[in-house]
Amino acid sequence: MYGYIRTLKTYIKEFFNQETPKGSRTMPDYYRHALAGSEAILSIYFLMNLFLLHWGTGKWFIMPPALLCGILICLASNGRVNIFFSFYGFAAVILCWTIWYIRTFGWEYGGQHFLVVLLLLQVFNIYEKPWKKMINAMLLLCIRMCLFVYTISHMPVIALNQRESIGFQMFNSLTFYVMLAFCFVIFSSNIQKEELHLLLDNEKLQRQADTDPLTKLPNRRPMMERLQEYSVKYPKDIFSIGIADIDHFKQVNDTYGHACGDYVLQKISEKFLSASHGQYSVCRWGGEEFCFFLPGKNLDEAKDILFDVHLAVGIMNLDYKEETLHITVTIGIAENDFRSSLEELLDEADRKLYMGKINGRNQIVA
Repeated sequence: MYGYIRTLKTYIKEFFNQETPKGSRTMPDYYRHALAGSEAILSIYFLMNLFLLHWGTGKWFIMPPALLCGILICLASNGRVNIFFSFYGFAAVILCWTIWYIRTFGWEYGGQHFLVVLLLLQVFNIYEKPWKKMINAMLLLCIRMCLFVYTISHMPVIALNQRESIGFQMFNSLTFYVMLAFCFVIFSSNIQKEELHLLLDNEKLQRQADTDPLTKLPNRRPMMERLQEYSVKYPKDIFSIGIADIDHFKQVNDTYGHACGDYVLQKISEKFLSASHGQYSVCRWGGEEFCFFLPGKNLDEAKDILFDVHLAVGIMNLDYKEETLHITVTIGIAENDFRSSLEELLDEADRKLYMGKINGRNQIVA
């Protein structure tokens, strides 16, 4: 219980201490679209109310055309003034309409629903601090409650008959739900878009973290993950692991420079990939070492496959500037014996590689 209270206190503290960007003339596109769309819907709503109210009551009212002018000004200035004035101009129109409408016709016709749209736009205003959003939400709640209490103790200025009541209730509800749905679609689409960008960026970073930038081969980490995943998924399946090392690579770097060494690594990596024919996976294990994973292959099969790789590298002519280089590799191979761990199998392949190096290089030890 104490831990839950501490977690809740931490969450509340972080919530109220969130950083927000400072106000700017450039409001986010999604917010500008939501605000502009709401203002456009309200413009149509006020225009139709001008005639609907006259049809229902036989009177012309000054409030609908006055607020129509106000909302058109808000719509025209959208994106030209900062988000503070855009939102609070819209809020002033909504509040004036809601108060006037409920005082004139009463509570049951849904004029108070427009405060929900105002609350939604307030919540998604990224320039407002959380504590300000909470205060504004409480103010909207107080206004709504005060209007409700007012309608209990005061009769509406104009009483509508049943047919008019149904018409006005349906019209207000339709407008409210269209505005609400429009805002939800805009905001949810923006959130989904941001999440998609975040996922794609994370995937890109993951690929970059898992890929050797020089050779474009996977590095050690994804190879280990694949080996572990295969061992868990197919615990009774045979597989082999090979560790290859470029012979005399230090001499290449010392004689021709590191740029030539990078060129050799790239070309050999390309050869490893082109010679795989889907029979193995290969990664850059580190430095001039490479690791081969041969699923479903026993020691003899793995040796035959990697012998072809070894031969293909040996007959390559690498032309670097005015020099033609002949590169060889030494490979050590270990087979899954169903007793050793992955680390032990890798150590076994590395031990055989070392044996091949001290016995003259340019060979396969299995």
